[in-house]
Amino acid sequence: MTREQGPTTVSHRTVDVDGIETFYREAGPEDAPVVLLPHGYPSSSFQFRNLMPALGDRWRCVAPDYPGFGYSATPAPDRFSYTFAGYADFLCRFTEVLGLTRYAIYLHDYGAQFGLRLAMRAPERVTALIIQNGDIYEDQHGPKYKPLKDYWADPTEEGRAELAAAVSEEGFRDEFVGEIPEHLADRVSPDLWRLSWSLMNRPDRRENLVNLIADQARTLDWFAEEQAYLREHRPPALIVWGPHDGYMPEGAARAYLRDLPDAELHLVDGGHWALETNLDEVVSLVRDFLGRVLPTR
Repeated sequence: MTREQGPTTVSHRTVDVDGIETFYREAGPEDAPVVLLPHGYPSSSFQFRNLMPALGDRWRCVAPDYPGFGYSATPAPDRFSYTFAGYADFLCRFTEVLGLTRYAIYLHDYGAQFGLRLAMRAPERVTALIIQNGDIYEDQHGPKYKPLKDYWADPTEEGRAELAAAVSEEGFRDEFVGEIPEHLADRVSPDLWRLSWSLMNRPDRRENLVNLIADQARTLDWFAEEQAYLREHRPPALIVWGPHDGYMPEGAARAYLRDLPDAELHLVDGGHWALETNLDEVVSLVRDFLGRVLPTR
């Protein structure tokens, strides 16, 4: 599939967010409609390195690295809360520091939780949602959630040790290629897990990440409120989903239609990291969608 335009430049910047040196990537005209790109686990803004130049001719794409991820600073736990609530607060402050007052939000993985909480704080600022393998329907959770749910139900020391063991290069590799079919696996660059691990392989970052995984249990309590937000505000939404996903299979995508019956749903032959395996297809769908809901000159 051929894209409509040539690539645009991605800039790599830092900004101070409440004393935290925050790395972010940006592409596109400063006065263009904003697409906010909060990343997932265990990656960083690196996951959007190919999407941003493919959209930046018409839209301003902004992707931060969270504290403790990528190239952003890692403040001590007494200065930053390494929880889902802490990261949701951070994303809100990041938009305020950059002066972003209107934005479409790309919802993927952990970024779906941070992005939806941002949307719920100020629904009038949300122009659209792009939902790609970011789940909020517990009844559609896939089998890969079982070890996490076992720990959440009974948080033993042995269970925490298993979480810590998954915070490893091999564990990261499994997140990226663990369940996608063989014909797709060679599309996923080892840079994804090796770069992520090289930046995460510090005692403080590993410990913070284990704490965050443990805290993920609290996200289940937010699902009903997030679903209610969708029903009440009905933001324009594109659902583009890779069903080869042990956490979030096809049913997790279709569940959004309960609360967003007018959303567009597209299933691609990919998995959780569809931007790696199905980039051109996703770009085409996103450009078509944004062109209708966020037209530019």
